[in-house]
Amino acid sequence: MSEVIADLVESEGWEAIRVFSAEEALEKIDDTSISLLLVDHNLPGISGRSLAQRFRRDTDKGIIMVTAAGSSIDRVLGLETAADDYVVKPFEPIELAARIKAVLRRSTVPSRPAEQPDRRESTRTIRIGDWLIDLEARLAYSTSNPLATLTNSEFSLLEILAAKPGIPIDRVEILQRLGSDGRLYIDRNIDVLVLRLRRKIERNPSMPKHIKTNRGKGYMLVLDPAEQAVQ
Repeated sequence: MSEVIADLVESEGWEAIRVFSAEEALEKIDDTSISLLLVDHNLPGISGRSLAQRFRRDTDKGIIMVTAAGSSIDRVLGLETAADDYVVKPFEPIELAARIKAVLRRSTVPSRPAEQPDRRESTRTIRIGDWLIDLEARLAYSTSNPLATLTNSEFSLLEILAAKPGIPIDRVEILQRLGSDGRLYIDRNIDVLVLRLRRKIERNPSMPKHIKTNRGKGYMLVLDPAEQAVQ
């Protein structure tokens, strides 16, 4: 399977690096030439999901889970823990290529979360709970946890919602603005991405104050005027 995927990747003009163990993969994680990681769910020893979690802690590169599991629960777990997307074996080459391109598009601009935004330099800085977010510079900083980060997908979702604060945005529009091909994605993908973002920026993710669900209409960002007034 790795050879088939490598051939597909190279046929699209990208370079493929094949590894055959979790240990070998972890040794490559700091390679700056790598833009995206394809992780097989059914690895011997450490699971692909656990490996993806390790990757997510150490890098903001795009991650696609390759799985033979057909249940929606397994797919959701893969996305919820670390992956930006998934593809189910057997898959058509055009589907994998489309998913790779979509994740790469979402990962082209780094969010540089380790830096603290400077409100004096941008008029597009917002506060969400403990987070200070500069939408113009794509910077996100948590005052309560400086080591916390937002992935590119999470930041992109936040940008989409922040463009229309207080207005529900449906899943179709979110998918389109993420640069995804709606034919290859399911609504649940957006739900999981929202869940991941809530867990990071909401003080109580089970009772979200800022990223609200408007049933039948989509998701919206609610900004607290009192928080925005804090300098």
